[in-house]
Amino acid sequence: MATNYQAQLVALLGKPVAENPTGVMQEAAFRELGLNWRYLNLEVAPERLADAILGVRAMGIAGLNLTIPHKVAVMPLLDEISPAARLIGAVNTVRRDGERLLGENTDGKGFLRALQTDAGHDARGQRILLLGAGGAARAMATELALAGAREIVVVNRSAARGQAMVADLARGTGVTTHWEPWTRTYAVPAGFHVLANDTSAGLYPHVDEMPDVDLSGADGTMLVCDAVFNPAETRLLRTAAARGLRTLDGLSMLVYQGIIGFELWTGHSAPEAVMKRALQQALAEG
Repeated sequence: MATNYQAQLVALLGKPVAENPTGVMQEAAFRELGLNWRYLNLEVAPERLADAILGVRAMGIAGLNLTIPHKVAVMPLLDEISPAARLIGAVNTVRRDGERLLGENTDGKGFLRALQTDAGHDARGQRILLLGAGGAARAMATELALAGAREIVVVNRSAARGQAMVADLARGTGVTTHWEPWTRTYAVPAGFHVLANDTSAGLYPHVDEMPDVDLSGADGTMLVCDAVFNPAETRLLRTAAARGLRTLDGLSMLVYQGIIGFELWTGHSAPEAVMKRALQQALAEG
């Protein structure tokens, strides 16, 4: 049999992409399974996104990740959007099905899987407190609602954004949800099962920052989650742990997003431990 020198390609489209480490864990998974696949970080300006998607079609690229600023703008350029991604209003993963490009959103799915697998926490019947109303928060809230969460409270500084998010959630999923203003230090009340930070507070290089919250009133059984993955142990998580609260880091969420994408693209079961180890090493070296 002749040697096949043609690699299958997947790519990240965004601007900027130079510091995005997703490809490290994907390349590690390809090597582990002996797959002749490559993952490329491609910087694409907003005004060239349509051209880039034409290139994806022409070159037979097998899949994509989308990051800022393309998660919403890519949607009309695709052939189909999954129901969850349409409800979220953003796509971060694209898979090829023949000549068709199908849009998915794995942000919330990655969080839900980390919640269930790493924290042993079932979302069904839970009261959830979300900090922030950006794209990650919408994705997480949608998947939590679809998984049976009882109530979702969104704490956000922008009233318009927070109110729009809870209205979309209630309309799309039927979950009980409301917005609370965040004008000063937010005192986390008792009665919530999960607190999830979806802001960028604490993200490298601003590692000494944390969301302006007071955890002193939280139930001792509450799980505190952070979508920030670099560093994995944020100031918020350290503060929560010092109060005896359980924690879940953003690294787990990112790894599970990557695992879901890998399996959508390749059809193979992902080597989860290999992917997490590769990402941890990359972040430690970075």
